[in-house]
Amino acid sequence: MTTQLPGTLADRIRGQVIRPGDDDYEQARRVYNGMIDAHPDLVVRCTGPDDVAAVLRYAAENGRDLAVRGGGHSVPGFGTGDGAVVADLSLMQAVDVDPASRTATAGGGTTWGRFNDATGASGLATTGGIISTTGIGGLTLGGGIGYLCRGYGLSCDNLLAAEVVTADGTVVTADENDNSDLFWALRGGGGNFGVVTRFTYRLHPVETIYGGPMFFELSDATAVFQMFRELVREAPREFGGFPAFQMAPPLPFVPEDRVGDTFVLVVPCWTGSQAEGERLVDRIRQVAPVVAEHVGPMPYAALNSAFDPLLPPGLQNYWKAAYATELTDEAIAAHVEHGSRVPNTQSTMHLYPINGAVHDVAPDATAFGHRDATWAANIAGFWPDPADNEANTQWVRDYYAAITPHSAAGGYTNFASGDDGHKAPENYGANYERLRAVKRTYDPGNLFHLNQNIRP
Repeated sequence: MTTQLPGTLADRIRGQVIRPGDDDYEQARRVYNGMIDAHPDLVVRCTGPDDVAAVLRYAAENGRDLAVRGGGHSVPGFGTGDGAVVADLSLMQAVDVDPASRTATAGGGTTWGRFNDATGASGLATTGGIISTTGIGGLTLGGGIGYLCRGYGLSCDNLLAAEVVTADGTVVTADENDNSDLFWALRGGGGNFGVVTRFTYRLHPVETIYGGPMFFELSDATAVFQMFRELVREAPREFGGFPAFQMAPPLPFVPEDRVGDTFVLVVPCWTGSQAEGERLVDRIRQVAPVVAEHVGPMPYAALNSAFDPLLPPGLQNYWKAAYATELTDEAIAAHVEHGSRVPNTQSTMHLYPINGAVHDVAPDATAFGHRDATWAANIAGFWPDPADNEANTQWVRDYYAAITPHSAAGGYTNFASGDDGHKAPENYGANYERLRAVKRTYDPGNLFHLNQNIRP
């Protein structure tokens, strides 16, 4: 095979081609997880689907690994790779909101922060994640768990259409009527089928929420988790949020002598009336004394970005994911034992409720394969110093091993680490074989393999 020079690719696109040695290369090769230290051959900052198509053809013609980068938050570092060609979508962040139809269309490199700012100006939102610097693309394609999913479903449940560049460089539209098999697979099947350069979402009237962080003593952890379990069974769908374990960072509302102590954290998010939100949060307060809190009405976008300063790009990341249909007392005991040992201020475990509107969607209606799960645990190790890698990854592994006997099959693919690739069949769940069939149709050569891969 005759290898084309990068200059030939540069002639095909309007975006920027960045090579080793270029001034921008060191910054361009980096992704969110500082543990990933890959050196791609090319990083191409694409301006639209035609640029993406050119990059895909170039990678295929030259037998190069292709990495696709939206927000760059993939914990395994799938947005880069040694010797890879990176299709970087970060320049593609235009957001067009139609308040009348309650829809928004956004470029494939858009972050949730940018998306929320645009939709929030019209008092609208859709289910996003927990960190606003996360890209809409990776989150949506993997499912999309966030504060609003009990009320409005997963991010992928709110996807109405996608503009997709397929493995052969063809640009297609996928929705319920056109390329419906591809549209089905995009909603939970990850980046296995093409590069989504534009997403169109259904929006909902969400502007001001009532909620925020609440810190409780570790001695009350069991009672707090049991209380949250009952809330998720009973509370209206306007209630979202999660319990967690967290060392208190130096925040103005945290007593100075308690900074660095480990607590049970509850982050409620209520999208109904403020009066109802106050009553619900008072119910949470009744379970145990609150050590510190910052709860009140705030824009949804403010809550969605609240953890951003604690978790900047460049930290070491190692995560594990688990689903559960029930939160048993035995599971709570395992969470309390290991969550109490969080090794630093950044590391945490979030337990997301995924019932309500998520359960309204039939198991085979989208590719997301775990509609029976009620809980999604994210054991998320974050830390700044690579010297702590062994100890902190061991904390994540030990925690995961302890809750596994109390968990359902599989885990949320967006929370899976690079060493979880062998779990793809159970992580994609009941729809895995159908996903393989769609993969064979749209990417038989497995060009899109730097992901939680579905082999054709």
